[in-house]
Amino acid sequence: MTRSLENRIGIVTGAAKGMGREICLALAGEGVHLALAAREAEPLLALGGEIEAVGRRALVQPTDVTDEAAVSALVERTLATFGGRIDILVNGAGVTGPIETPVWEIKSEDWDHVLAVNLRGTFLPTKHVLPTMIAQRYGKIINISGTSGLRGYKNRAAYSSSKWALRGFTRTVALEVGPYNVNVNALHPGIVAGDRMERLCREKARARGSSPERIHDEYVEEMALRRVTTARDIANAVVFLASDASRNMTGQSMTVDGGWDV
Repeated sequence: MTRSLENRIGIVTGAAKGMGREICLALAGEGVHLALAAREAEPLLALGGEIEAVGRRALVQPTDVTDEAAVSALVERTLATFGGRIDILVNGAGVTGPIETPVWEIKSEDWDHVLAVNLRGTFLPTKHVLPTMIAQRYGKIINISGTSGLRGYKNRAAYSSSKWALRGFTRTVALEVGPYNVNVNALHPGIVAGDRMERLCREKARARGSSPERIHDEYVEEMALRRVTTARDIANAVVFLASDASRNMTGQSMTVDGGWDV
């Protein structure tokens, strides 16, 4: 750890589990004080304790990122708690939506839910932190997208559409806020080891009459490095994008997928 982000103030949505949790721990390890946002309070409280154990402050704020009043309250409480600054926003909240489902079988309510969480849930935190970042003429926004936003993804139309939309959102906002020294980038994880990967493999196996192990192996065989991305791999990339090492990157798509999408 280089403590390259000492005493910066960050908000992470989707912080409770998986990638979000690992991102928070990595940022805290580099010196960031954090506001932790997710729907469930219990895992956030546990994570807050871990962050405080390494000497960083942690604000726990259960938040539905699709609810503008809740997002506004998250930002206002962060400002009140940490002295009026917000330096880093990681938009990590997201859902996978229907798996192995052709577009003509997707329920309208499932489509709306995926777009609401993945897209509206990125727009609202960005909207509410930007006045502060613009005023202080500094900010780093990292949108967690996915390789589904780089290529077509058969039988995942809702999820893929949301991730493609995040690319356009990232590039457009980068143009709007660049003059204020605010960087906006998208991070595209490939399939990441953990509960979501296991669910994906189970659902694909069920639909194909295969086994989860075989589906897992098929993914790995398509990766240039022949290894699955970990949550820590993603967290390391977030630290880079949040640091001044990436000061002249904005509007970009950074992919961490073991060489799956090459």
